Amino acid sequence: MKQSKLPEGNHWIGESLPAIHLSDVAVEDFPRIEVDSHEINRVMGGGIVKGSLTLIAGDPGIGKSTLLLRLASDVADSGGQCLYVTGEESVSQIKMRADRLGLPGTGLYLLQATELTEVMAELDKRQVSLVVVDSIQTLFDASESSTSGSVTQIRQCTRVLMEWAKRTGVPVLLTGHVTKGGDIAGPRVLEHMVDVVLYLEGDPISAWRLLRAVKNRFGSTNEVGVFEMSNEGLVDVVDPSSVFISGRREGSVGSIVVATMEGTRPLLIEVQALTNPSLLPTPRRVATGVDINRLLLVCAVLSRRTGVPLSGQDVVVNVTGGFRISEPAADLGIALAITSSLRDVAIPTGLVALGEIGLTGEIRTVPQISHRVEEAQRLGLSKCLVPQVSAHATRGRGSSLGHAVDTLSEALSYALPRSGNYVESKK
Repeated sequence: MKQSKLPEGNHWIGESLPAIHLSDVAVEDFPRIEVDSHEINRVMGGGIVKGSLTLIAGDPGIGKSTLLLRLASDVADSGGQCLYVTGEESVSQIKMRADRLGLPGTGLYLLQATELTEVMAELDKRQVSLVVVDSIQTLFDASESSTSGSVTQIRQCTRVLMEWAKRTGVPVLLTGHVTKGGDIAGPRVLEHMVDVVLYLEGDPISAWRLLRAVKNRFGSTNEVGVFEMSNEGLVDVVDPSSVFISGRREGSVGSIVVATMEGTRPLLIEVQALTNPSLLPTPRRVATGVDINRLLLVCAVLSRRTGVPLSGQDVVVNVTGGFRISEPAADLGIALAITSSLRDVAIPTGLVALGEIGLTGEIRTVPQISHRVEEAQRLGLSKCLVPQVSAHATRGRGSSLGHAVDTLSEALSYALPRSGNYVESKK
């Protein structure tokens, strides 16, 4: 079916077309630029789509500029030319970072500018394969009366860059500031305008970084990339589960491995707990890497439904490696770690706990439990506590792999028989 174009104008998607029947629409195959980083390709859905506009956000110092500099260098090394527009650092500072990372810089051009007209003139002059703008908050359009970083300036500069990317087919990568609450600074429409929104997460004092897609018009948002910050910059972590639990000591009291899902990838992470008699009228609950509300729920159910005496105990729970677990699938592991510390009894070697705890003490199922069990089996952890309703996930994988439990009391009886020394409150 021939489509007639309407008069040209400024549009987010390039041009307007008349209404067309859904069955007559031809599916386009988006050409992509594959980079050397397998983790970036995974998150982007197979590579960077040509003509796309990508926004990468994260806390200051988390590694956004380092990631984009290496990415631009990879594209340049493959034969294309890249333009790196910097409004926050001087070209000398970027050169120092490139030397530290061991990047040759061939085919990579640096432009120190914040005025949009200068940037667009340079883009029209060069035949580039990739453009990096660090950051969108530093750009300003002189035709607008507002200052750089304002809602009007961010929206206007993003619109111009988006139209250029759609017209030329060259992908543009933007970095964005975040607020204290972790949201992207600027107008909310910024996230609607771009094609892909990525968050680079991690604890600045830890070496691990997660690149998470929260919006992707050309792929799934259920993927996450794992990196390690090293002297060579952000390096792909090919097998994150084995790395995360490699430093765990077997037989440690208050320590257990839980299987969490990051997108479609299962990750095995160590959760530690420590209990101590409280000297305060109200015992403290400290959570690092887990939601404090989930910790309060687990403590309440442990005390009320299983009789574990936590009313006089300070409880501290920590996720190693600086990671944060947001899903309730770690509830059972947290409960076992707390009880292990209180009873001063180690959890059996090689045990992985999977399950959400309900207020009545029941163990509820969690999504994609079969993938979690397979990951545990791959790394030699041959014992999995799973909800009774998900017992089928361990069938055919060895009789010793899974043990189904229906309640929290059953889980405690299996993993931590009532033995050892309770550390009771002195109050």
